[in-house]
Amino acid sequence: MKIVAAVGFVKKRLQSARRFAPGDSPCRLNSAGSVLIYCVILLAFRTMPEAGHRSGGRICKENHRKPRTGRTAPVNKTCLHRVSPVLFFLLLALPQVPCCEAGIGERVLEARLANGLKVILLENHRTPTITFQVWYRVGSRNEDWGKTGLAHVLEHMMFKGTKKVSGPGFLRRIESNGGNYNAFTSGDFTAYFETLSADRIQVALDLESDRMRNLILRSEDFHTERMVVIEERRMRTDDNPQAYLQEQVEAAAFQAQPYHWPIIGWSDDLARLTLEDLRAFYKTYYAPANAFIVAVGDFKKEEFLAGIRKSFGSIRSGIPPKYPGYRDPDQEGERRVTVEKEAKLPSLLLAYHAVNLHNPDWSALEVISGLLAGGRSSRLEESLVRTKGLARQVETEYSQVTVDPGLFYISVDLLPGKDAAEAEEVLDGEIARLQKEPVGDEELERARNRLEAEFTMAQDSLFSQGMLLAQFEIGGGWKAIDDYVPSIRRVTAQDIQRVADKYLRKSNRTTGVLVPLPYSGEKAEPSGPAIKEKVIRHTRETGGNQ
Repeated sequence: MKIVAAVGFVKKRLQSARRFAPGDSPCRLNSAGSVLIYCVILLAFRTMPEAGHRSGGRICKENHRKPRTGRTAPVNKTCLHRVSPVLFFLLLALPQVPCCEAGIGERVLEARLANGLKVILLENHRTPTITFQVWYRVGSRNEDWGKTGLAHVLEHMMFKGTKKVSGPGFLRRIESNGGNYNAFTSGDFTAYFETLSADRIQVALDLESDRMRNLILRSEDFHTERMVVIEERRMRTDDNPQAYLQEQVEAAAFQAQPYHWPIIGWSDDLARLTLEDLRAFYKTYYAPANAFIVAVGDFKKEEFLAGIRKSFGSIRSGIPPKYPGYRDPDQEGERRVTVEKEAKLPSLLLAYHAVNLHNPDWSALEVISGLLAGGRSSRLEESLVRTKGLARQVETEYSQVTVDPGLFYISVDLLPGKDAAEAEEVLDGEIARLQKEPVGDEELERARNRLEAEFTMAQDSLFSQGMLLAQFEIGGGWKAIDDYVPSIRRVTAQDIQRVADKYLRKSNRTTGVLVPLPYSGEKAEPSGPAIKEKVIRHTRETGGNQ
């Protein structure tokens, strides 16, 4: 009865709001309104036991918290916590309610300054704050062989100060104005952001415009931060069995693409980096012609654009770097990687070459990811965890918002004493089932509903809205955001079969197996997800990274 009452109340409020909204555009029935109902009911039932799985088969992310250290972050999706499986599927089956059809694209102002700097602005007056983000189109994919880790080391150095503001002064300016900040590096980009009260946002504009071209790169700072990154690599990758396995799998899967090397860099390359390397990298890539700004929050677009133009418009454009498109040649047979490392449990990781936003098959791969590991009713959860009792956790990971084509991952954390070969056989059987048997209408609709709900509820903060705009801008253009849900809705059972047969082939994959060795001392295995985070994010408290 509580559920029925909550649904009825929210539907009435939505319909009332629609009738009296000024300038309202024509509406039609879609499931975006249902998502609002989901949110209300989820809040009402927060005291229910945890479901005990990772939503959508993906790593659940909290804004401003550790993203992955791989290629690039996928479309950010939030987890649905504290709701029983029965209630969740009841929510997915709720009737659709009227909701305005206008997408995010219709509310965005895009402009380009005379120096080439692109600006993407989205008004949102929900709170009197603004998130201000500066994205540089440079990541580990722009490094050269033997010079890996440069993008991430430079991210560290961006907090060391300019002639106007010292490194500690930068941090004090933001914190004394009640703001927060962070930075992150991926395979495709390096980004910096501040979130401040709307009446204090000029602080962010002044600081970011200053360090875009006036950064001071000192030898003592460089040597200190390089050692910090080397130690960070040891802790995050060398001492983490699953992270190390993924790094080795990616190095084997990518042979021509620069996704071959890790974002944090190889240890030997980091030790060889010089201050001259860093200065050349900064001069080449940190310029208006190679950057864009995303801002979301409580401002008037035209007025805020004028402020950005005043702060950034006088910076020299720089020469736009050339960006060759990389694509590995077609793989002619399965590649296998075996890692023998101190660990508590064995792991299995399958990585298939996939496509990005530039190929329409991305939407079917996204739905396949949900079918395989999208919650407790998913196929791999049913077969590997509950029926066979081989695994404690199964995840899929796929990102369509990459500059170059990436990978489609399936990761399995096995239970003690279980055989990776047996789990691989079950996986192969489930893949073959996708290729040969059409997915039922109900199962397909459930997967599409879940993806739409995750995508919508991921936009619950100013920061996440800005991240979403920027990720799509990096991957092919921010306007593609509004095509995400329609693309998912267009996926058919025949598309699932065709795409699974095309990409999820043994000859198109690299298989990694972690063989656990007993620990030699009291060293504990690091905890964390089986699939690594795709971005390395700056840590405010220490100046290092998390």
